[in-house]
Order: sequence, then C-alpha cells, then structure tokens
Amino acid sequence: MSALNETKIYLTIPADAAYIDIVRLTLYGVASKAGFSYEEMEDMKVAVSEACTNAVLHAYNDCHNGIIDISFTLEDNSMHISIKDYGSSFKYEQNVVSTAAHHDKPLEEIAAGGLGIFMMQALMDSVKVCSDLGTEIILIKRMGGNEDSI
Repeated sequence: MSALNETKIYLTIPADAAYIDIVRLTLYGVASKAGFSYEEMEDMKVAVSEACTNAVLHAYNDCHNGIIDISFTLEDNSMHISIKDYGSSFKYEQNVVSTAAHHDKPLEEIAAGGLGIFMMQALMDSVKVCSDLGTEIILIKRMGGNEDSI
C-alpha cells in the first residue's frame, strides 16, 4: 500500500438513500486497491451504509436538498472514513447507549436509537462522532485489524 499512503478521495452525494450504493461502490474500489480483505471491506460497507442512512433519515428532516460529504483517507495501513452532513445534529453522549448495556438484553428490549452506532463500533476499529454544524462520523479500520480502539 506504499503508493497509496496518505491518499484522500472525496465524494459528495445528495442526502437521498438512492445514492448510498455509490458510496459503497467507491468504498469497495478504494479498499480493494489498498489491499483490505473481503471481510474488512464488508464490515466497512455495513458501517458506512449505516452512517449514511442516519444522515439521510435524521439530518435534514425530510428536506430534499441536503448533501453528505464522504472522504476516504488511506494512511499507514488504515482507512479513515468521514461521513459529514450539515443538517440537524444530536448530542452523541446523551443518545448513544454504551455497548456494554446491550449484551444482556434481548433485541426486543433495545431502544432503536442506539443500534446504528453500536453496530459501527462492533465492525470498525474506531468510531468518533462530532456534532458541530451537523454531524460527522469518523470510522477507522486497520488492515488486518484487531478490535482495539485507536
């Protein structure tokens, strides 16, 4: 991956579910070229799809002129993926249930609001949420990754 170190790819899509496949296809192309395994690419595709879907469903309150900026940054055997909207943000610390709180509960008892972030945390090596001027989710996956946080 040495030729791809510090490579950045940018993508802007309308905040519309019909365009999430373009993000997934771009992710697949970038991750494949970088040398990520099939399993790592699938984990990233699910996490990115969830982050984009959250932006589509929650950021713009059914306003059809929002956008989502996505960036893919390859550096030192890892990919950093940023999903940024400019709509309504939320207080991450208040709305996300810790991952430990989900382990002993049946699925029917888990509130719908925190499962997306929980799933992203399970699939990626690091998940960061910033909620200034919209919401930005930064997902990090290391090649051959272990599950420890960065």
